[in-house]
Amino acid sequence: MSLPLLECKYVTEEFVREGKNGNYGTKLPSSVPMLRFLYELCWILVRGELPIQSCKSVLESVEFLDKPPREELASCFADVVTQIAQDLTMSGDQRSRLTKLAKWLVESQTVSQRLFQERCEEEFLWEADMVQIKAQDLKGKEVRLNTRLLYQQTKFNLLREESEGYAKLVTLLCRGSASSSHNASAATMGIIKSLIGHFDLDPNRVFDIVLDCFEIEQDYDTFLNLIPIFPKSHASQILGFKFQYYQRLEVNSPVPVGLYKLTALLVKEDFINLESIYAHLLPKDEEIFEDYNTSFAKRVEEANKIGKINLAATGKDLMEDEKQGDVTVDLFAALDMETDAVTERLPELENNQTLGLLNGFLSVDDWYHANILFERLAPLNPVAHNQICSGLFRLIEKSITHAYRIARQTRFQNSSSGGTEKITHTANKTCLDLPKEVFQMLVTVGPYLYRNTQLLQKICRVLRVYYVSALDLVRDGSSNQEGSVYEVSRVHLKEVRLREEEALGTCLLPSLQLVPANPAVGHEIWEVMSLLPYEARYRLYGEWEKDDEQNPLLLAARQVSKLDTRRILKRLAKENLKQLGRMVAKLAHANPMTVLRTIVNQIEAYRDMIAPVVDAFKYLTQLEYDILEYVVIERLAQSGRDKLKDDGINLSDWLQSLASFWGHLCKKYPSMELRGLFQYLVNQLKRGQGIELVLLQELVQQMANVQYTENLTEDQLDAMAGSETLRYHATSFGMTRNNKALIKSSNRLRDSLLPNDEPKLAIPLLLLIAQHRSLIVVNADAPYIKMVTEQFDRCHGILLQYVDFLSSAVSPATAYARLVPSLDELVHTYHLEPEVAFLVFRPVMRLFKCRRNGDVSWPLDSGESMDADSEISESESSMILDVGASEKAVTWSDVLDTVRTMLPSKAWNSLSPDLYATFWGLTLYDLHVPRNRYESEISKQHAALKTLEEVADNSSSAITKRKKEKERIQESLDRLTGELKKHEEHVASVRRRLSRE
Repeated sequence: MSLPLLECKYVTEEFVREGKNGNYGTKLPSSVPMLRFLYELCWILVRGELPIQSCKSVLESVEFLDKPPREELASCFADVVTQIAQDLTMSGDQRSRLTKLAKWLVESQTVSQRLFQERCEEEFLWEADMVQIKAQDLKGKEVRLNTRLLYQQTKFNLLREESEGYAKLVTLLCRGSASSSHNASAATMGIIKSLIGHFDLDPNRVFDIVLDCFEIEQDYDTFLNLIPIFPKSHASQILGFKFQYYQRLEVNSPVPVGLYKLTALLVKEDFINLESIYAHLLPKDEEIFEDYNTSFAKRVEEANKIGKINLAATGKDLMEDEKQGDVTVDLFAALDMETDAVTERLPELENNQTLGLLNGFLSVDDWYHANILFERLAPLNPVAHNQICSGLFRLIEKSITHAYRIARQTRFQNSSSGGTEKITHTANKTCLDLPKEVFQMLVTVGPYLYRNTQLLQKICRVLRVYYVSALDLVRDGSSNQEGSVYEVSRVHLKEVRLREEEALGTCLLPSLQLVPANPAVGHEIWEVMSLLPYEARYRLYGEWEKDDEQNPLLLAARQVSKLDTRRILKRLAKENLKQLGRMVAKLAHANPMTVLRTIVNQIEAYRDMIAPVVDAFKYLTQLEYDILEYVVIERLAQSGRDKLKDDGINLSDWLQSLASFWGHLCKKYPSMELRGLFQYLVNQLKRGQGIELVLLQELVQQMANVQYTENLTEDQLDAMAGSETLRYHATSFGMTRNNKALIKSSNRLRDSLLPNDEPKLAIPLLLLIAQHRSLIVVNADAPYIKMVTEQFDRCHGILLQYVDFLSSAVSPATAYARLVPSLDELVHTYHLEPEVAFLVFRPVMRLFKCRRNGDVSWPLDSGESMDADSEISESESSMILDVGASEKAVTWSDVLDTVRTMLPSKAWNSLSPDLYATFWGLTLYDLHVPRNRYESEISKQHAALKTLEEVADNSSSAITKRKKEKERIQESLDRLTGELKKHEEHVASVRRRLSRE
């Protein structure tokens, strides 16, 4: 048979025809692929169409596509010849020509003989005289060689015969690492190789001994240099055999700590893969997860049972807790339960090789692989084990060492020189940076940071400086001309804030819940929380409580705190206020959310508890005050509770109690923050809900002493037309006023509504209350008109009270004028009714002054005479309001122009705009002098002085007290006398003006 025809693309018939004439390159393209061309050329030569000797000329004339090197050309030639030689269908002449081609390629040094010997069959090599052994004998020799290399086991010295080599090896490895330099390590590696070769030691056994010594010595530098001389693939198998040995039932000893540490170090150095060693560890994850879930459910059930009443208990058992004088608080009850649970899980740490490897990663500071195991073992809660938790603490402290050094230095500089805080922060903002691994560790450790309060406080200080430095970068970027710097700093601040919120919500706040009565820890956490806006803080508080239900430790702490708080509130009274108030504070320091919510719930049910509870709260910290405001807002926003009684008129008892409690609390403690509550009221008014305004009413009444009393006597009503001193004596009901405390609380309320760097809610709240007053009537859906009128009267009373507070608290009066919108805006932009608009604008109207006489203000008489023709024009042009250089002056004519738009045009046919404005602008103080009430109060003060003079007690303290009281009464007498005279002059001037107009 002959070779089958081959369709040639390059060695064509024209090429063969020209080749016979000696022209080999004329019919070829500029470049040809080498492998295809060689295959076609060899095929033509074997078929005899070209002589063998022409191969050299062809190769010299052809130009290959990739311009291969000589070695690649030889390899391709050998492959082509080998492939053709395997064709059993070729004739004897063709095979003879193939062998001649192979011989010629070897003789011409185009292909080396070794390539043919590697790739061709034995028969072909014998035919081409490339081997001296017959084909059959060569095959037998190959079989014997492969058997000896692949299947015959080398008999190494396995410590059962001669031990000299292993003894020298152990001596070499255990003689110490006095010198761990590179030269020493290289010398040790050379000696080990010599021992293996000289004593014929098993390399795997040597590797095992090296690992054993590594496990004992723990000399990282020396042994890590020795490890690479052994195959990486053998390390995981050898370590796996070690772990499997300790899994046998007959082996009672636990896995050595050094083995875990050795394995972790090899994984950290990337010498072995975590997954390759993880497959050898027992028990499997599914088994331990199932067992832990069972115990976890049992612990949650036990925690939920805390504080529940046993219905099967006898009366004697129920009264055991009611013994007087037996009030104790166990701050460690939940921790004792946790200790018992951890002790119960101790065998798990000894028998679980995965947890041991996790502890090994922590011991070698390998957070990357430790985090992988923490995520994989999350259902097992491995951080609950004290040993793992301590390793994580050590790693966290090591990670924040540099940052804490900067934070401590900044704190020291700020305490030594109070004015350099910004300077130090700016100087350190480029130095302080926390890696994301620190926050990953904090999320992993969770509430168990309570076990190391010192580390907890360090973390709080570092986080505070970290956030402040990011704020400084934003401030510097805003002043920088480059917008890109500012954007980068803002993105960095956003990332820092998200990290800190995550650390607070998952670690710091839950840990506080388990620290027994340590106010210093709460203070450090507040130092970080205070940097966040109240929206972020309240969100963290809400998430904090939800997380408690998922952790039996936190759930038990919450249940115990709730039970202890109820027990204390049962006995809280004025007599034992100091003792029990401190107990409440101790509970609140550890578990503020639960304790404060329990107290607020009790206050809603029992109004009489307000006074003692408010007094007991003097021991709370700023963090607890902030949480208390969140709890109050949460109770207000809680759905499913009626805020009105069944009659639809009166407020519910719980809402009245809550409002009264909040008013008294904010009056007594200056550190209460009110912005969150005001924002809640604004949001409710936007939704058309105004019942919660009772809280604003209580705040204004308690903090600013602006009373709104519906039921006044004739004498009190008459006194309301008098001066401030007379109004106070008529409505004080025998109570003395602490002016200093009242001024401070009033200013705090004003500053909460008008902060310097926050959205100012004073005017939006005022406008929304005024608009809500009209919406009550428009959107009324009550079945009885009395329900609507009661809500309208309540809203109107709060509006009067709030306007009175703003006009008196915002000083000077021009500041109030700049604060409120103009009369035109109140009526047309905000769509307020005219009487409400004048109520808001009335204090501003009294700032209009005469152009000719600046000492005379509206509505007083200027004393100028005017005839009837010029009366209106003079009255419109003679008054002007100037509230500052930045504001445009407003004339009285501008006010009258706005007044003309309030009523239809035909209404002004019988009524002048000036009279309309005067009617709404005047008050009782402008028109009536309650002389009888003035004289009555003056006589009361004289009678009080006479009573003091008749007191017979002449002790020094009594004399001093009487002297102070006499000074106070005499001061009130002088004020009343002067205000009476001033009031009479004021009313006379107003009446003169009215008579002329």
